[in-house]
Amino acid sequence: MFYLAGIIINFFLVVLLLSKKGKTLADFVLAVWLCVIGVHLSLYYGHFSGIIFNYPYLLGIQIPMPLLQGPFLYIYTLTVTRSDRFRVKYLLHFVPPLIMYLIFSKFFLLSGEEKIVVYQNKGAGFEVYTTINLIALIVSGFAYVILSFYELRKYKASISEEFSNTERINLNWLRYLIYGILVIWLIVLFIGHDPLIFAAVVVFIILLGYFGIRHMGIFTYRQEIVQKGVIGKDGDSLLLNSSAGSDSNVREQLSQHSATGLPERTLMEQEVQEEVSPLAGRIKYEKSGLQKETAEKIRSDLHRIMQEKKLYKNEELSLAELARQLGVHPNNLSQVINSYENKSFYDYINNLRIEEFKTLLLLPENRNYTLLALAFECGFNSKTSFNRNFKKFTGLSPSAYLKEINVQLEVE
Repeated sequence: MFYLAGIIINFFLVVLLLSKKGKTLADFVLAVWLCVIGVHLSLYYGHFSGIIFNYPYLLGIQIPMPLLQGPFLYIYTLTVTRSDRFRVKYLLHFVPPLIMYLIFSKFFLLSGEEKIVVYQNKGAGFEVYTTINLIALIVSGFAYVILSFYELRKYKASISEEFSNTERINLNWLRYLIYGILVIWLIVLFIGHDPLIFAAVVVFIILLGYFGIRHMGIFTYRQEIVQKGVIGKDGDSLLLNSSAGSDSNVREQLSQHSATGLPERTLMEQEVQEEVSPLAGRIKYEKSGLQKETAEKIRSDLHRIMQEKKLYKNEELSLAELARQLGVHPNNLSQVINSYENKSFYDYINNLRIEEFKTLLLLPENRNYTLLALAFECGFNSKTSFNRNFKKFTGLSPSAYLKEINVQLEVE
């Protein structure tokens, strides 16, 4: 009954995903993945209940199906973190499962009665096939878990270079899901008890569907930025459509790249693409052509604008928006922050917020405010983010810091 409930929930989640407004490629990948899991779970339930022996032509179909889980996990991770466009090369990940089905073709060509006999004799005559399949699915399972963690790590490094607030797009939920599927593979490897494995699969289905439906990825987040006017509807940063003065500054910086031999239009398109794509990877600054004098001016202007306008108080401040305010290209600004401040954009802005918070603490007129109220005033948008960053930059919790400086303030 538990497995049957899991099957019903699984396909209900597929319907919810496909009826979701503003679907992304990741949603479609997840829907197909859930369909595959649903079919696999249905076949197992048929075998568990004995129903499948009434339809012997279905016997064995589920054996190589675990090999599909790793590729789907990895491709789903890629579409959530890296690109909202399907690439044909993704299909290459399904070659090993296809090969495994070809290996089992000898079994699939048996008559229904012969298949039942093989099952009743616990796979007699096909021991080598099942051993190869077991080794392949374990290697595949753990390999794709590692690859998925690696992609998630790259994603987190990338967004820290672009956004000062990553709470809604940090994809912690995806990390938990990867851990979840890792647990399933560990059960397969060390326990190998099918009822327990598929019970874990049912739990995984529920979590996968829940987080997959409600998650906000980088592409949805960028749509919000478009609506707020930081990035143009066609994907172009307003940096390139700002005032004439700012635009001329950008053109001047781009002209410094002329030594590369590339036409200005090509350079413009290339750098805009790097800005719009949050996951283009870390910029290769040594090829940027940014001169020391220009970098120092950007740094000076950055310090000045932060002191005068305190832009870090904007909880949604992004690298693109700050670059627009300074009239420079985001790539150059990112290089300056990384090289001169030795921080990512995320750490640079949040460190300024913490310093502002520490300043506000010392003002007598702020004593009747709570810690959280002052944190929000400094640009933080959640208690979790504030506490984590405060501990990161001071080595103390906010309450411990209050005791250290002997200030009485509401803690909650």
